[in-house]
Amino acid sequence: MNRWQAAEGAPNPFGATWIESEQAYNFAIYSKHASGVVLLLYAEQDVVNPVYSYRMVYPANKTGRIWHCRVPASVAPGARLYAYMIEGPFEPSAGHRFDPKKVLLDPYARIVFFPKDFSRDAASRAGSNAGRAPLGVLPASGGAFDWGTDRRSEHTHDTVIYELHVKGFTNSPGSGVSSETRGSYAGLIEKISYLNRLGVTVVELMPVEQYDPMEGNYWGYMPLSFFAPHGGYSSTDGLGLLDEFKSMVKALHEAGIEVILDVVYNHTTESGENGPTYSFRGIDNSTYYLLEADRSRYRNDCGTGNVVHCGNRYVRTMILDSMRFWVREMHVDGFRFDLASIFTRDEEGRINLNDPPIISEITADPDFAGIRLIAEAWDLASYQLGRSFPGFSWLQWNGKFRDDVRSFIRGDEGKVSAVISRLYGSDDLFPDHVTNAYHAYQSVNFVTCHDGFTLYDLVSYNSKHNEANGHNNCDGTDNNISWNCGWEGDDGVPAEVIALRKRQIKNYCCLLFLSNGTPMFTAGDEFMRTQRGNNNAYNQDNETSWIDWRLLEKNNDVFRFFQCMIAFRKAHPSLCRSRFWREDVCWYGSGPQVDQSPRSHSLALYLRGESQNDKDLYIMINAAPQEITFRIQHGNAAAWKRVVDTSLPSPEDIVEPGSEPHLSEPDYLVKGRSIAVLMRD
Repeated sequence: MNRWQAAEGAPNPFGATWIESEQAYNFAIYSKHASGVVLLLYAEQDVVNPVYSYRMVYPANKTGRIWHCRVPASVAPGARLYAYMIEGPFEPSAGHRFDPKKVLLDPYARIVFFPKDFSRDAASRAGSNAGRAPLGVLPASGGAFDWGTDRRSEHTHDTVIYELHVKGFTNSPGSGVSSETRGSYAGLIEKISYLNRLGVTVVELMPVEQYDPMEGNYWGYMPLSFFAPHGGYSSTDGLGLLDEFKSMVKALHEAGIEVILDVVYNHTTESGENGPTYSFRGIDNSTYYLLEADRSRYRNDCGTGNVVHCGNRYVRTMILDSMRFWVREMHVDGFRFDLASIFTRDEEGRINLNDPPIISEITADPDFAGIRLIAEAWDLASYQLGRSFPGFSWLQWNGKFRDDVRSFIRGDEGKVSAVISRLYGSDDLFPDHVTNAYHAYQSVNFVTCHDGFTLYDLVSYNSKHNEANGHNNCDGTDNNISWNCGWEGDDGVPAEVIALRKRQIKNYCCLLFLSNGTPMFTAGDEFMRTQRGNNNAYNQDNETSWIDWRLLEKNNDVFRFFQCMIAFRKAHPSLCRSRFWREDVCWYGSGPQVDQSPRSHSLALYLRGESQNDKDLYIMINAAPQEITFRIQHGNAAAWKRVVDTSLPSPEDIVEPGSEPHLSEPDYLVKGRSIAVLMRD
């Protein structure tokens, strides 16, 4: 035992740590500008009056800018929860917003406890919020979770990312999940057989880090803690939360499915100047947040009231520690970084695209070798998609794929050349030359995600219908690039419109799974989930956002098409490659030349499979309303077999392997707004 640390505490690790050999807790918290720190320990039955408090004093309990202490468990019998009160100047003009009466959550807490009188309003006013503040749960002294032989699944050409909301995926009574586990991590375990049946290989979980349950953000993009799993998604109480999350990850791994977390390291739930003081603001406001030049106001590049100060080295340490926690202790396989372009802000808020420290540190950290790193490379003030984003080896959500594919399938003019780029792997964004040498898989291709229309709504609504959100339909984008197929919404919709919508959905599905890159789609799109035209359902914790599993049976033909297209992609490694298609692809129109004129809406491509030990593919795409006859440009017609034709009814729209019909002539009629896929042995 280090007797100095036993008396004074240690400055690392940050947070609360159980020291088994001493039967004591170590506490460490960073605050550059604090003048005093008081540790508070509570019993669960009384969250107003601490059972023990300890005032940290300089110099004994301070190393550099880190405050720390060691507390034997024997001095605080019954203590289960903890928090801090931190003293310092309240000088907004200097960036300081200390309030010595505020009970503050440790940023490193692994579980967050909310008392029954928890109040966001109390945290937003000056003065004490004792008994109404979120508290950290002290670490347990019990045994470790049994991971058994858990190992990460690694997918390459067969990667298919499935974005889902943990609660919304199983919360509906029709989910088939037991009532005790609906909307929880355990509930997701019960749907793994469905995920395997569909064929997805990666689940991307919308934010699961603890957020404020009173903030009204169902999506979870307003984090309170970067370490604690969201307790509202647990079917158990207290310490069982961590084991339930781990059990979910372990079960998904056993099924061959990777787990990626959508993480929000760019802002917090504390919002702007009038927001609540839960944690960071009261611990050291000017350290954790990026401020305007006058220091009294917050930068708002995220559109949420504040921006996390990623240029600060201790904030960077916290973010990397958070990532290590999720990788080492929770065994996740990757991260999708919300508004990752915020990582390029320096200490003055300027954009540094050359070598932003946090991106370099994440990329070089051995703990993240083999971990998927996916950037959303834009924010309100900066658009960095492609080579502009300095994480050269990271994957990126490709918003250009979404927009160009939507425009092309809708029938917009002048989109043929753009859709060729997207099918090829977007080498205009991810250059394929010796200087940069990007990989095609770095483009995460998607048509829809949580933010915007569902796939069914994309073909059912020309305009957003967000009245339920409470903002007079002013929230959410107006640039949906959607087409309702001639009828707005579902009320009284004719059967022929439904048929066209299904065909358009299958067309989107085809382009997604036939493109080079990493495909992603959103849960429920495979059976036409609808939000009834709401393209910003961030606060809809109800049937609007929850998956309606009755649609699986109703639209089983669309589900089958997705299922078969996923299987087809996984069976053909020539589609998704580490590198670009290069000399293996030839581009055509209905004849030997691609028509890239503004009025053209069609193209074809021939993809050789030999270099990938695969079969050859011929793909004919017609986004025009009228039918077009395509002449096959390669080989004898009889050698080609039809796999897909989105104009045909199910199950002929995509046929089972081994039953593909051969062509009898070199001309193939592709109906209006349809796609056909041929295969040659």
